[in-house]
Amino acid sequence: MTEQLWHSPDPEAAYDVVIVGGGGHGIATAYYLAKNHGVTNVAVLEKGWLAGGNMARNTTIIRSNYLWDESAGIYEHALKLWEGLEEELGFEVLFSQRGVLNLAHSHQDVREGMRRVNANLLNGVDAEWLTPEQVAEVCPIVNVRQDTRYPVLGGTFQPRAGIAKHDLVAWGYARAASALGVHFIENCEVTGVEVSAGRAVAVRTTRGRIAAGRVALSAAGHSSVVARTAGVPLPVQSHTLQALVSELLEPVHPTVVMSNAVHVYVSQAHKGELVMGAGIDAANSYRQRGAFHIIERQMAAALELFPVFARAHVLRTWGGVVDVTPDASPVVGLTPVEDLYVNCGWGTGGFKATPGVGWCFAHTVATGAPHPLNAPFTLDRFTTGALVDEHGAAAVAH
Repeated sequence: MTEQLWHSPDPEAAYDVVIVGGGGHGIATAYYLAKNHGVTNVAVLEKGWLAGGNMARNTTIIRSNYLWDESAGIYEHALKLWEGLEEELGFEVLFSQRGVLNLAHSHQDVREGMRRVNANLLNGVDAEWLTPEQVAEVCPIVNVRQDTRYPVLGGTFQPRAGIAKHDLVAWGYARAASALGVHFIENCEVTGVEVSAGRAVAVRTTRGRIAAGRVALSAAGHSSVVARTAGVPLPVQSHTLQALVSELLEPVHPTVVMSNAVHVYVSQAHKGELVMGAGIDAANSYRQRGAFHIIERQMAAALELFPVFARAHVLRTWGGVVDVTPDASPVVGLTPVEDLYVNCGWGTGGFKATPGVGWCFAHTVATGAPHPLNAPFTLDRFTTGALVDEHGAAAVAH
């Protein structure tokens, strides 16, 4: 981090907007507040170092092939922004559109996959249905033999999907936001939101009180803790989401492969390591290291699909803390407390949504009204029943 990005909190200052959480979403929101809405008196508060939380612990997959219109809308908006992000920021983020392949292992998987392809095409999202032979053409190292425990019966393919380098995305947004006047305050943990006469007026931190015209919560895994200090309960549970990388290998894996039934997703990073993600730990937890049996099952699943990986060595494993809502979709918008806004509950979808939610959340905070793309993800949908239920509908059930 360059010196110009770091600021000390001024207890006498009053920021127009204080963003809680210096990860990808918080940084992107700050950038679009400044660029799209001219709101530059913004402080982004991070309890550790900038982009050192979930932004540094994800598997970098980017896609928009979700079933429901509401999900496809915001993720496709994000993907379109990804496609022009390097030019927008003037900074390399290594966005690689190598495609995402979602495998089908049962007749129900086939029906769901074909349904999702058709729904994607109706929403203007690129999608194809592949036969097992076509799966092998796209990714020759996938085991498509039919005498296996999980035979590949086909798969959906989104050619425009891919991966990007997460730390470069964070630095690109931070660099551009700083140039527009945004302040980043590191090692500044928010311990509470101060509410007066029904509106948020400040945040309490380990480095003192910071006054705010508006407060935007965007701290993955911890927004519910902070919101509770303002008297706002959020319908989210925090779980550990685990992943691992292998030693560096020669290029062998040309795309991203995901499997809901076997439950593993694999890509190969630019440097050469295999990046593998697994399911969430069932137990609620704020730990950044989960249960060993999740990794064990993840490795077994990977070897079912990719026998060629049998001799690869695991380099490191880690966990991130993710928020999960009852309908597996995020909460983005207003809260019952005036001038307090929340962006949480993305589960495994947070990284891929970064530009899109940054854009939409900035609009919501700047105008006090939801952007049309995040309007379906309001907090009150859990009382009205207008859920966006992606459980079992998308490529990964959670």
